[in-house]
Amino acid sequence: MDDGMIVRMFLDRNEDAVAEAKNKYGKYVAYIANNVLHDRMESEECLNDVLYAAWKSIPPHEPGDLKAYLGKLTREIAINRWKKNTRKKRVRSDNVRSLDEIREIVSGDDLDAGLEEEELSREISRFLFSVDETKRNVFIRRYWYYDSVKSICQRYGFGKSRVLMMLKRTRDDLAEYLKERGFIL
Repeated sequence: MDDGMIVRMFLDRNEDAVAEAKNKYGKYVAYIANNVLHDRMESEECLNDVLYAAWKSIPPHEPGDLKAYLGKLTREIAINRWKKNTRKKRVRSDNVRSLDEIREIVSGDDLDAGLEEEELSREISRFLFSVDETKRNVFIRRYWYYDSVKSICQRYGFGKSRVLMMLKRTRDDLAEYLKERGFIL
């Protein structure tokens, strides 16, 4: 079933929309959740939370890209679940480092206070489509799917230092790109 039909089912409050979304994107959602949570049971619960969140948020939202929308919900829910699970522990995981690397670019006092999240997201997408495909894919694997550096190395056949340098240079280029466009003061 295509995404438009699934979204229409959500909008019509047809409960089959949840099953169709799970059937089509369940593995995708579980993959992202597991990269954050590193626990199959937690990832399965996260999948249910994502589907529930989609049910509650469509409508009023009508996502143009259901896969991206579910991916965004997954990242938010999985990160919140991970924070809750590790709140009392002093855990410094690969996920935290990944988040910190991006926060260095797009948060803090340098970020324009009036900036809309959607605008920033569009600009980051424009930037990513302006860079070499390999750099873009490595960046997305790290910061969207939360793949580990080791996993990225294995996927692309690169050494660890090459991946780390590629990520650093892409982050630096992104920061410069956002500064040039007035997104970072």
